Amino acid sequence: MRHSPAAAHLLDVTRTVRRAGLRPTGIDRIERAYIDALINDPAPLFGLVRTRMGFLLLDKDGCTRLVAHCDQPIWTGSDLWSMLSRTTEKARAATESGLRRIALDRSVPSRLTRMLARHLPTGTLYLNVGQSQLNDRVIHALTTCKGVRIAIYLHDTIPIDRPEFQTPKSRQAFKAFFDRVDRCADLVLCNSHDTKTHILRHADVLTADRIHVLVPGLPDMRVDPPPLGPWTGKPYFMAIGTLEPRKNIGFLLDIWDGFTGDDAPQLILCGRRGWMNEDVFARLDRKPAHVHELANLSDQAMWGLLEQSNGLLFPSHAEGFGYPALEAAHLDVPLICNPLPVFREVLGNTPIYADVSDCYPWRQEIQKLAQRRRDRSGKRYRVMSLESPTWQEHFNRLFTAL
Repeated sequence: MRHSPAAAHLLDVTRTVRRAGLRPTGIDRIERAYIDALINDPAPLFGLVRTRMGFLLLDKDGCTRLVAHCDQPIWTGSDLWSMLSRTTEKARAATESGLRRIALDRSVPSRLTRMLARHLPTGTLYLNVGQSQLNDRVIHALTTCKGVRIAIYLHDTIPIDRPEFQTPKSRQAFKAFFDRVDRCADLVLCNSHDTKTHILRHADVLTADRIHVLVPGLPDMRVDPPPLGPWTGKPYFMAIGTLEPRKNIGFLLDIWDGFTGDDAPQLILCGRRGWMNEDVFARLDRKPAHVHELANLSDQAMWGLLEQSNGLLFPSHAEGFGYPALEAAHLDVPLICNPLPVFREVLGNTPIYADVSDCYPWRQEIQKLAQRRRDRSGKRYRVMSLESPTWQEHFNRLFTAL
């Protein structure tokens, strides 16, 4: 991998800290990949963490210990500051408590500028991959420090494009975030040309030359034996992701209402329950036949289930990228999805495309895949991607853009 030309990196790791102990989402995976890559880059690395009590600054060793803790928790208790801040998530409280003990520096919000000025060399690149915590105080501190450039990874603009799928609070928060990116970012990174088109549609200041398409890489997909359950030995399909409105899980439940008998295919919903989806949750609480919720699987167990499945189902109304679709293609798993522009761009002709305006073609394709014996010869699907989906290629292109 090429080395970064930046004098140092300041990576916002607040999202990783806040979601400690939770099953990672696609954005979580990307932020983690950035931590791993920048730990191994020769340039100095600093990690910025926003807590309810202020800010923590980590050095490269601190970032390394954060990663180790996320893989295998080493901090388990909460300190006085976590108790005073009334942090209710135990894993987050323990993580922040541990980081306070090893932090290079810390500050109350009003002294963030001074803290950063004490440590950041001229030519530092600030990276925000978690799509959060870019408030006016952080921007003021960054722009006050000499020679700091700001690079933001924008994963999608769905809260602006499809506001009906978001809460009013999340819509407002994202619009404020996007406006700050538009106004202050020196460099914007995104996952597809489709996302870039949406960014430019909403931007007032950003120009196309400052927006770089960098396809996320695939992780090292170590596959564990799949967990056993009512689906074992039967044809089964998976849907992966938070159960929220744009994922269109009700559409799949409608399809499964038509499957009866002992030979019916099984549906596994792999993801936690989200927001604004009470009708779907009520249907799931009634335990529909052949439908199973698995919210807390490890990645390795989830990939084991996915590899042995008859297919991944992606009836989403909107996606920024759709990480599980790329993982399915990598594991040679059939994929049925709504023909969204981003899927056609990144996956080409790999998936079976079926519009979600009609259940019938979906039911037909699911029945075909349920009856088909999987080819175990080792042959892989050919992923029609913008580039080889590896993190090494991703960071080589990033450092070239810098």
